[in-house]
Amino acid sequence: MAHVVVLGGGLGGTIQAYELKETLTRSDTITLISNKPYFQFTPSNPWAGVGWRSKDEITIDLAPVMKRRGIEFICDGATKLVPEENRIELQSGAEVTYDYLIIATGPELAFDEIEGFGPEGHTNSVCTIEHAEKSGGKGGTWEAFCKNPGPIVVGAVQGASCFGPAYEYLFTLDTDLRRRKIKHKVPMTFVTSEPYIGHLGLGGVGDTKSMLESAMRDRDIKWITNARTDKFTDGAVHVTEFDEDGNEKKTHEVPATYKMMLPAFRGIPAIRGIEGLVNPRGFVIVDEYQRNPKYRNIFGIGVAIAIAPPVATPVATGVPKTGFMIESMVTATAHNLPRILAGEEPNNLPSWNALCLADFGDRGAAFLAMPQNPPRNVNWASEGKWVHWAKLAFEWYFMRKVRKGVSEPWYEKTAMKIMKINKIQGR
Repeated sequence: MAHVVVLGGGLGGTIQAYELKETLTRSDTITLISNKPYFQFTPSNPWAGVGWRSKDEITIDLAPVMKRRGIEFICDGATKLVPEENRIELQSGAEVTYDYLIIATGPELAFDEIEGFGPEGHTNSVCTIEHAEKSGGKGGTWEAFCKNPGPIVVGAVQGASCFGPAYEYLFTLDTDLRRRKIKHKVPMTFVTSEPYIGHLGLGGVGDTKSMLESAMRDRDIKWITNARTDKFTDGAVHVTEFDEDGNEKKTHEVPATYKMMLPAFRGIPAIRGIEGLVNPRGFVIVDEYQRNPKYRNIFGIGVAIAIAPPVATPVATGVPKTGFMIESMVTATAHNLPRILAGEEPNNLPSWNALCLADFGDRGAAFLAMPQNPPRNVNWASEGKWVHWAKLAFEWYFMRKVRKGVSEPWYEKTAMKIMKINKIQGR
């Protein structure tokens, strides 16, 4: 018998618990710990940020679905991990011990690293459903802005790694403004630490540079790249632009009545500073099997893990951990853990393939990178109205999976096999 604890109830942690239920034996027990009582479909947050989705529509209570699957669920926040004792201390004062631990916490949002940043400062956010509803909910900041419109700045600050939602929110705002027939009153600027539009922290995928630049030109959206955001004030974003060699090029004070920029991430406080487990930013160090080299009974998946940028950029950018890439980490871990419990060596390598749908409100862009980081075997991008409908279908489908407690139905496996998109290398 082994007690396996999954820490974090987001996209990675929830699906990880489901997959472990399929691969472990009946004598093994699984516990999911999350600081929130619900799963939230984070890819829909940009829609929630303009009021197109509510919290109830994109969240699922975890306790009932976990109970049906025979998985213990604890709604409590982790305050301290003690890996030498295989123990997690929780906010309630309780403690949970484990034989094996899978860290799937996601990140802490580093708003405090820039003056005036975050929902408590001068900017909006779509990083969580709570943040998105503060903007797009009834009586939110977006409705207030639309009654008295002005300039908008959207983008991602230095150290950010998740660029896709910034582009999605930018174009979703544009679509909503056009539907309200007030776009002509709203100058829009995209400010990003990326070295060029469409870099995405990945060195681009296919022709994302030309594709996204063209989309911005079509919508009269200006941009500033290689940008370090220095501070936010009530009516502006203060930015230093750098050249390709990393030298200061120009300073900007970009007028902005409404602002949303993605922050840099760091590991959660409960695991930060544990030598050998995490890097200086608090992200979990893992080997090619998602296992920590020092604490061999700890695995890391999703946004919580450390991935070094493949190429240095003039302004710091991180590497995104996209949905399908995270699912590949989940599947590899779910297949490696039973081998380890049987006294064998892990042999399942996650593919780290990336398949992404970025919705623009009425159309969108899709890209496929196999693997996510270059050099790649497949490097493809496309755009059109079909992406918008595909994103809607994916939202419905993934929420249905979580409600039913299934990680990968047979028809999803069949479709991925036909498209030759694998979660595990060599399968």
